[in-house]
Amino acid sequence: MLAAALAFGLFVTLGAVTQLLNPGFGVWFTEVFLFLGLAWVMLRRSGFRPAVYTGLTPFEGPPALFGFLLGVANFFAVVVPIQYLAQRVAPSWLREMFDASRLFEGQTPVELALLLGGVSVAAPLCEEFFFRGLFQRSLTPQAPASPWRALIISSVVFSAFHLDPVGFLARAELGLLFGWLLLRTGSLWPGIAAHAANNIVSSVLFLVATHSGLAKDGATDDVTDWRAVLGLALVGWTGLLGLRAASRHFPAVWGRGTPPTEDEVRATKPVPLFALQLLPWVVVATLSLVGLGLVDGRGVSLSVYDIQHPVPPLSKDADPGLQAERKALQQLRKSVRKGELPMEAYEEERLRQAQAHAPDKSKATR
Repeated sequence: MLAAALAFGLFVTLGAVTQLLNPGFGVWFTEVFLFLGLAWVMLRRSGFRPAVYTGLTPFEGPPALFGFLLGVANFFAVVVPIQYLAQRVAPSWLREMFDASRLFEGQTPVELALLLGGVSVAAPLCEEFFFRGLFQRSLTPQAPASPWRALIISSVVFSAFHLDPVGFLARAELGLLFGWLLLRTGSLWPGIAAHAANNIVSSVLFLVATHSGLAKDGATDDVTDWRAVLGLALVGWTGLLGLRAASRHFPAVWGRGTPPTEDEVRATKPVPLFALQLLPWVVVATLSLVGLGLVDGRGVSLSVYDIQHPVPPLSKDADPGLQAERKALQQLRKSVRKGELPMEAYEEERLRQAQAHAPDKSKATR
């Protein structure tokens, strides 16, 4: 629980700030230093071998491949229907407030690649290492006691960390799947692979829908037709049943099926001082922040100004004039970031739009 509390505190402070400054960089920073780094240091401090304790080693190919295929099938069979129902129940203002697709707006090709890489690679590896490898494993009692309480708690905490009430149930179900794979196989890799499969499929579908015009600007008001959801669910459940049948004929997909023993996870060398364990992570994290400032100083300055002068997001049915105004602001930001225009040009227009769309406090007090 201490690890979860520390991670959440860092996540909503340092992690949130880095993602506001630069989303692509921020995702990698959060995953590597807050989830992976924190879990690694805490396990080393407790005298464990982090990779062995969490089930990260040894790597086994068949269970990882099975986990990836299971993640794809589960996305269509379970995640899509749950998310469809959640979007139908949630009011439009709540969907817009927690619309993760806005993260992809206004990103350069390099930043978009960083975001997709962070979602597809860094998040599955680092989040599974923390939530399943450290958090769930530390809560799981030794056999013959039931592991389900630890599995449910870790799934709820995992979903809560995403700070998305609309997607809470879908992510809790994913947490149950990833945690169950760790219990069933004794390895972290099937859960990592299933996590990666889920994120990759959802990202690909979002990008295809956005660029093909099926979803206007990624708007959250575009709720998928129920017949499409039903069709995808049938395909997903067919895949799940097929994987279940295949696992009976190829038991190697379950790996060794048991977690490492106490002797295996204990470190054989003296545990270094806590400061010495923490120092490399802090140094590299600091250098990465300095590097961001050197590489994209104008972008960081613009992000800081955006935080100081927020403009509300526009809904899909917003006035065309407002949408054109907002797009012009985004284009102006790109030009200023490239150095083609002075910073003052963007700052003046941003301030004007922030003041024009600010809530009318006088009306609110009447």
